[in-house]
Amino acid sequence: MSESSVKLVVGLGNPGSRYEHTRHNIGFRVIDRLAERLGMSVTRSRFNAQYGKGRIEGREVILAKPQSFMNLSGGPVRSLADYFDVEPGEILVVYDEIDLPYGRMKIVAKGGHGGHNGVRSLIDTLKVRDFPRIRMGVGRPDPRIEVSNWVLGRFSSEEADSLEPFVDRAGDAVSKILTEGLVKGMNAFNCMK
Repeated sequence: MSESSVKLVVGLGNPGSRYEHTRHNIGFRVIDRLAERLGMSVTRSRFNAQYGKGRIEGREVILAKPQSFMNLSGGPVRSLADYFDVEPGEILVVYDEIDLPYGRMKIVAKGGHGGHNGVRSLIDTLKVRDFPRIRMGVGRPDPRIEVSNWVLGRFSSEEADSLEPFVDRAGDAVSKILTEGLVKGMNAFNCMK
């Protein structure tokens, strides 16, 4: 089966303008870019999340940004999934990953949290690890820099120059997964930088 079963695409981040341009909010950027491409709005507010509904090549999809802080993302996602009758395996999560070099993206079908508090919250709340993800590399900081300061920091000027193409590529990956399935998305995007 080539068609995806994904119905809900969630970008992880922190609410508020203070965090808008941080590494931790790259998931929000991808959702905003997809919404822009689809001509849809992700401004409906319910369940402590902003969301919108639209279609990609005839398939209905919900795009969402939890409005809790990152480490509490599971609650809003669980509420949206329950309301829209979406199973955990039908949720695609996009988030920042310090264990991948900046600009590298990895699509996975399931896994642990790898120390990411937003993913930890999803696993704890959904009670499963089997949900697809797009891990977006933001690089690991110098050992003298606290990880929390790194992910809550802004992209360097060098990173910022290539950020928009990186976000576009993640949007392309989401579209591929939604229209052709997770395996084809992995095959097309996991080898790219």
